[in-house]
Amino acid sequence: MSEEITNEKRKTVLSAVQPSGNLTIGNYFGSLSRFSEFSEMFDCYYCVADLHSITVRQVPAELRRHTYEVYALYIACGLEPDKNVLFVQSHVHEHAELGWILDCYTMFGELSRMTQFKDKSAKHADNVNAGLFTYPALMAADILLYQADYVPVGADQKQHVEIARDIATRFNGTYSQTFTIPEPYIPKESRGAKIMSLQDPTKKMSKSDKNENASIYILDSKDDIIRKFKRAVTDSDTTVRVGEGKDGINNLITIYSCVTGKSAEEIEREFDGRGYGEFKLAVGEAVADKLSPVKEKFNLLMADKSELTALMRDGAARASRTASRTLSKVKRKIGFVEA
Repeated sequence: MSEEITNEKRKTVLSAVQPSGNLTIGNYFGSLSRFSEFSEMFDCYYCVADLHSITVRQVPAELRRHTYEVYALYIACGLEPDKNVLFVQSHVHEHAELGWILDCYTMFGELSRMTQFKDKSAKHADNVNAGLFTYPALMAADILLYQADYVPVGADQKQHVEIARDIATRFNGTYSQTFTIPEPYIPKESRGAKIMSLQDPTKKMSKSDKNENASIYILDSKDDIIRKFKRAVTDSDTTVRVGEGKDGINNLITIYSCVTGKSAEEIEREFDGRGYGEFKLAVGEAVADKLSPVKEKFNLLMADKSELTALMRDGAARASRTASRTLSKVKRKIGFVEA
């Protein structure tokens, strides 16, 4: 499914975010800010994918902190725990169990073609571990455990859903219908699906970018947000308009559109004759104002870790009830003896 999800009947949505690095406005406008819409129509599962994060070495204290932060950001961005199942991946043991089983139904050639494995292997040549190679089977388990109909992804992540579909189809063909075949939900570009780096606008904004000025993080201060936008790379022109060779300005127009809801044409008219400096400042202020209530709610949540932990525990129990049914069915079909 490529643009809009139809609501023929109540179906299931699954999405997961790794707790590695800070989430950016690309994550916010591309997915998090819209996820609350889904809960009115679908059964929604949102996962903090900490098992996936350890394919790259993590500092334990930072991993714990980021796990709490991503969980709190889910809620701060509008995902109500009573309307959605919010959980931490490692708290639901069925993920690891089904991940291993699906390893045995995933082909070596399929894994070797995965773009993320190639990219991360190049970036972390000193730690090309087995988990980095077989992570698509775990990702398939994340999706298939909940019989997900839709998986919101960026266009560059469609490959992950495709391999999950292949694995599910292979298993169903061997043992009869077991898994729902998931479909990717790729948001429209105009709604923020792809926000680019402020320092290299030919590349997608990344939460792991080493250049601190390249990405706007959801938790950045207003001063930092405005400073980064003022330093955003643009062309030698001074006219705020969409155009070929104007990647930096095109990106800023996209961001401003996400915040204000205005079209590119409306933005061009608004800033006609006003120049890049004034436009950058306006974008920075608009983004900072948009994120302000999110950060306020986030800070309240992070101030009470015991309540967050309780919410995590409840979410894991709810997720496990669904996941255990799927895993039990899988074990019976492949011939495992039940205790």
